[in-house]
Amino acid sequence: MPGPDSPASCYLIEHDGVRIVLDLGPGSAGGLQRYAPLETIDAIVLSHLHADHCLDACSFVVWHRYAERARAPVALYGPVGTMERLGAAYEQPTADLSDVFEFHSLSSDDRERPESSTAQPGALMIMNSGLEIGGLRLSFARMNHPVETYAIRVEAGTASLTYSADTGICPELIRLAKGTDVLLCEAAQPEGEPRYPPNLHLTGSQAGEHAAAAGVGRLLLTHIPPWVDNAAQLAAARTAFAGTELATTGMTYDL
Repeated sequence: MPGPDSPASCYLIEHDGVRIVLDLGPGSAGGLQRYAPLETIDAIVLSHLHADHCLDACSFVVWHRYAERARAPVALYGPVGTMERLGAAYEQPTADLSDVFEFHSLSSDDRERPESSTAQPGALMIMNSGLEIGGLRLSFARMNHPVETYAIRVEAGTASLTYSADTGICPELIRLAKGTDVLLCEAAQPEGEPRYPPNLHLTGSQAGEHAAAAGVGRLLLTHIPPWVDNAAQLAAARTAFAGTELATTGMTYDL
């Protein structure tokens, strides 16, 4: 959920004039406009369909239809059922959002059917190895979470960032993040908290352990709920991986 200092999950990636957004949680469409006009977003990638990661796509619909800045539909990548979920949140399950979004499924069955479009700045290509958006290469791995959820690795040249999305302990996250420059990793679960269901979230120490096992350059902790102590999560992560920082709203990282 949003906290007093941050909207819910949303991360902007820029490279050579191409802009993609990873997740659009509640409140994020407003904050995003401080850094990128919405008409400049080339693609949106939703890691999963829990409300705190996708619901401001509805705000994007309002902007796209009524801000008098006509443009083509924006590429939207997400799990099976994304358009139905967003249609239900915006109006009704059968709502037609095709004027706003050009949807592509992240499910493995669809990713294995190669399609392509003309290779040019901002062109999108779906291939067996993942996805290309302009000069950005994206690859995915299924995470350990109650709903269909994908971690996302983004590469440009030799630079790379891996976003965990939401997950419990997951060897696939280690595999996907291997050698990445930055691991942007959730740490939502307090240490020793018995009330959380299994296979839901990582503790700070578990996030650090995943970073160490993957041999990443830097660990950024994110997705820490307002009622969880940021400093405690950071300290726990650093017991396993010294190069850990807290991701904060408005921070920019150059790779």
